[in-house]
Amino acid sequence: MRKSSWKSQLTSSLFVLPYLFLFIVFLLIPIGYGAWISLHNWDLLNPVYQFVGFKNYTKIFDSDSYLNDLFFEGLKNTFQFVVYSVPLLVVVGLGLALLVNALPSKIKGFFRTVYFIPYAVSVSIVAIIWLWILDTNSGLINQYLQKWNIPMIPWLTEMPWAWVSLVMATLWWTIGFNMVIFINALNDVPEELYEAGSLDGASRWQRLIYITLPSIKPTMLFVFITSTIASFNIYGQPFLMTRGGPGTETKVLLMNIVDEAFEQRQLGNAAAMSILMALIMIIISVLQFRISNRKE
Repeated sequence: MRKSSWKSQLTSSLFVLPYLFLFIVFLLIPIGYGAWISLHNWDLLNPVYQFVGFKNYTKIFDSDSYLNDLFFEGLKNTFQFVVYSVPLLVVVGLGLALLVNALPSKIKGFFRTVYFIPYAVSVSIVAIIWLWILDTNSGLINQYLQKWNIPMIPWLTEMPWAWVSLVMATLWWTIGFNMVIFINALNDVPEELYEAGSLDGASRWQRLIYITLPSIKPTMLFVFITSTIASFNIYGQPFLMTRGGPGTETKVLLMNIVDEAFEQRQLGNAAAMSILMALIMIIISVLQFRISNRKE
């Protein structure tokens, strides 16, 4: 019996080993190496990397250092995008899931595929599509507005339209993933609960509020946290669509980190900013989880 148990444990471990190897090589080692770089004055053009301890971190919180403005301005812009995009990613994703789930079975699969397809497209293609749609001078929308004698909208060059454009592009690109997650959660809600609600005279709205939403609450939390993390990591959309403009209004933290690393060639500073950004994301995710559990 013990021999059989030992073999079972060994077999289970062998299945885990490939993932564990990839986890160590592509996640743990890069994180550790990045933390090590953040403790050095790491200039790409200088072969000597001087150990400076936590000096790179203290410079970020020093109001006289340019890193302070670079980090906190980028963080503020990133927070703005998170606040604008995450509620829509959750609410619209859930709304689409409810609509698609209510369709006849024959066409349900078609619409699930249609809404999910943009998620499989790279960010560069997404940017090209939305630049074609939103360009101030030659964009598709402004061409129609001009035909109807309506003033053209500076989608990518003025505020708040630049944020509106980035949120629209992100919503179109990623909403299919959230929709599929919600559809799977909706399919797991026991049909008996809806039947009981109908017998008690509950309307569709009441069944949504008192049966559907409580039943899919763990999924909603998952989507909320993953959407927040994804929005925090925004880079491609503002880099390709607005170039951080107008001015630096949409220049998010990751853009500043990349500039510090490869334009200023200061990998130590960039690594310190990256570590702090990761810590902020972890803290926000933990707070979201704790607050949700406390309400429950």
